[in-house]
This record gives sequence, C-alpha cells and structure tokens, in this order.
Amino acid sequence: MAKANEFGEPVELEAEGRAVTVTNPDKVLFPKIAATKLDLAQYYLAVGEPLMRWIRNRPVLLERYPNGVGQKSFFQKRIPESAPDWLTTTTVQTINGTPSRALVIADLAHVIWAANMGVLGLHVWQYTADKPQWSDELRIDLDPSPGQTFDDIREAAMLVRLYFAEHGIRSYVKTTGSKGMHIYVRVVDGFDSFAVRGASVVIARDLADQHPDVFTAEWWKELREGKVFVDFNQNAPHKNVFGAWGVRPRVGAQVSTPIEWDEVMSVDPDALTLRTVPDRYAETGDPWHDIDDHPQDIGPFVERFADQIADGVPDAPWPPVYPKMPNEAPRVQPSRARKTE
Repeated sequence: MAKANEFGEPVELEAEGRAVTVTNPDKVLFPKIAATKLDLAQYYLAVGEPLMRWIRNRPVLLERYPNGVGQKSFFQKRIPESAPDWLTTTTVQTINGTPSRALVIADLAHVIWAANMGVLGLHVWQYTADKPQWSDELRIDLDPSPGQTFDDIREAAMLVRLYFAEHGIRSYVKTTGSKGMHIYVRVVDGFDSFAVRGASVVIARDLADQHPDVFTAEWWKELREGKVFVDFNQNAPHKNVFGAWGVRPRVGAQVSTPIEWDEVMSVDPDALTLRTVPDRYAETGDPWHDIDDHPQDIGPFVERFADQIADGVPDAPWPPVYPKMPNEAPRVQPSRARKTE
C-alpha cells in the first residue's frame, strides 16, 4: 500500500454534488498505458450518466487491486465499519445464507470512492437494493471454448438477438472487456432469481437445439466440443457479474462496453478502453439509454422450465459452490462418473 501522498497530493473531485477525495492520484494502476488512479476516477466521471442509469441502487462486490494490474488482488465482500458514513450499504447473502455488508451504488460518488480504493471491477448483483426479491436482469453470457475466436462470439450473439426477436423480447448487448459478450434483458417485476435462472436454462437449451454447430448448453467443459457455451448459471441466485462500463483489470484497461446491435460484427473489443470509451460515448451516446423503459415478460420461459421439470427433465447442473438443488442432474464430471461405473 502507498504511503500518505507518496504518489501526489490528494485531489478532490465532485460526483453528483458530493466531494470525493482521490488519494495518491498519480499512482499507476495500468502500467502498460500509464493510466493512474486519477485517470480511472476521471473515466468514471466521463461515463457517469450511462453508468448510473444502469447500476444505480445495485449492490456490488468489489475487486480490488491496491497496487494496480499484475499485482496482488482480492475480492472485498464486506464494507468495513470505518468507511465514510455517507456510503449506502445493504446486507446480501450467499446461497448458503452467509450475510455480508455490501456497497450499494447510490450515486456516482460511490463509484469514485471505490476507484480510490483501487477497485478494478464492480461485480453487480441482479437486483436493486430496494427490491431484492425480484431479479430484474436476465443475462446471456456467451463463453468461447478453447480454439474459438471472437468471430465465433459475433455469430453467436447475432443468433441470440434473432432468437429473442422471434419471441418478442428486446435485448441489449455489451462486450465483456475480455473474450466474450453479454446480452441483457430487463425483466419485469415478479420473477425471483430462481425463475430467471430457469428461464435462462430453457433459452440455452433452445439455442443449442436450434444451432447445434454453434451453441452448447453443456455445463461441463469436456462436453462443449469447440462451441459457444451459453452460461445459464450467470443468473443463479446472488450471482454477480462484471458490470457495464466497468474497466477490466487487464493491462490495456479494456472496458465492458454497451454497443449497438449493428456494431456486433465489426467491434474491436480490445480497442474499447479507459482511454477511448469516453470519447466514443460523447460522440455516439448510450446504446442502453432506454433499457429501463422496456422491461420484458419472461413468463413463457419460466413456465416451460417448470413443464420440463414436471416431465422428468432434470435441472441443469449448478455451480459447485451451491448446495445440491432439487431436480438437479447429478453434479459430477462425466469423465469421472465413467471411471466410477
């Protein structure tokens, strides 16, 4: 950790009417592009409007890199009692029922406070703090298999868009800041995270059935056979994912960037960085500007999942950190299961 003022005198920034101090502002967090802690804070100020439109009032898990990319990092689940008294927090729980005091992004000042803590990753819950009973995001995470390129992800994303359009569902897309893409559907109130995950299992299976050369819904990596995995478990209860407009802890400071659907086939995700995204936003605006205006009813997918369970089709495997779930298929790697037969 840096000593007091080791990397410059503190700088005071204003975020939505609140003054937030950035200490050691000249501390380099991204050595390859010489981007400092102050650069990170100023980036979030530049994209504050679209960022807050999407993240406001959501709990987050903090991924901290106190000494920058390439150095030791850790996830901070609990906000310490010594934090400023103006921070908004809420109690979140793991699927096992373990509570923790998490930061709620009540305004942009909370984001700047996190940036000052060396946070290079806001991992966002799928609900707002005032309505934790309803999961208002359905997330389609397109995960490439070994040997695949980003062009495979482009093709898969466009097929997901077509699938949703055929079902009358409005969807939004962003780069992940890494190798994949995320597709989001804003969901009407009334569905908890178990229901949303069930809907995503149905969607993953549909895509794999309709485009078997492109998609797989197989949880086990050894069964994916070079196809794009539709990761339904990104919708599991209390699952948080890397948020839109967030700067990734990568050497190039890539940003998980909302894009227009007509950009999918041409976008270069590595070019969307802390340095370039503010100008892009200033020129083209927010592709997700109306996401909250069009919440979608996913009831038909939820009902189909329930019908599949009733017909004896097992639930897809859950992540290993979750307890065994009712109706879940055996949670054992297929190759290991064969060895024990």
